[in-house]
Amino acid sequence: MDMKKRINLELRNRAPEEVTELVLDNCLCVNGEIEGLNDTFKELEFLSMANVALCSLAQLPSLNKLRKLELPDNAISGGLEVLAEKCPNLTYLNLSGNKIKDLSTVEALQNLKNLKSLDLFNCEITNLEDYRESIFELLQQITYLDGYDQEDNEAPDSEEEEDEGNNGDEDDEDEAGLPEWCEEEEEEDEDDDEEEDEAGSELGEGEEVGLSYLMKEEIQDEEDDDDYVEEGEEEEEEEEGLRGEKRKRDADDDGEEEDD
Repeated sequence: MDMKKRINLELRNRAPEEVTELVLDNCLCVNGEIEGLNDTFKELEFLSMANVALCSLAQLPSLNKLRKLELPDNAISGGLEVLAEKCPNLTYLNLSGNKIKDLSTVEALQNLKNLKSLDLFNCEITNLEDYRESIFELLQQITYLDGYDQEDNEAPDSEEEEDEGNNGDEDDEDEAGLPEWCEEEEEEDEDDDEEEDEAGSELGEGEEVGLSYLMKEEIQDEEDDDDYVEEGEEEEEEEEGLRGEKRKRDADDDGEEEDD
């Protein structure tokens, strides 16, 4: 597929000024020209043209909002000064797999004041002695070269950063607690448990009171029985005493009759 057809396909019925990202990898440039890409793509922030047989950037349109430019596996050997004029706000530039051989070619990138990351992997320039030290000294505005900074710390990947951000949100949710409906259910369960505990404690107290009451009644009944027995004995003793007195009176009466 040629470049122009691919661009029309990528538009998806959108106007060029509505497009912020454009991927044209593996398309063929006719005579090294970027056919179909022009200044109307003024909102473009990301452009990728990997392996499109591009040998020159002379036909690159003005893309003032472009931040990231991917140009790996092409035939670019020079003319990088065009980038500062056409894409002055670039922060990331990938030129890996091109025909860049010496430091003088890269020197033209000094005018890209916002450039933070440059990739020259698989270019002949990487075979130079003290390659990394020389590039960092030449382009003091960059932080990462071929994916690493001067202390060999790897450049963060944008997708990994997004994943870390999402995980952070999940951690915040965990710290914030459960959703409200889960909290309400937990509160209801706790209320039910408290009611059961209260009911159980009340039942235990009731049983204890009931047992104590029954024991007291039994003790009272035994005391009543003892009182009844004592009263019966007293009555019997009184009756025996009365009978004894009666016998005594009868005996006295008999004695008096005999005297007569």
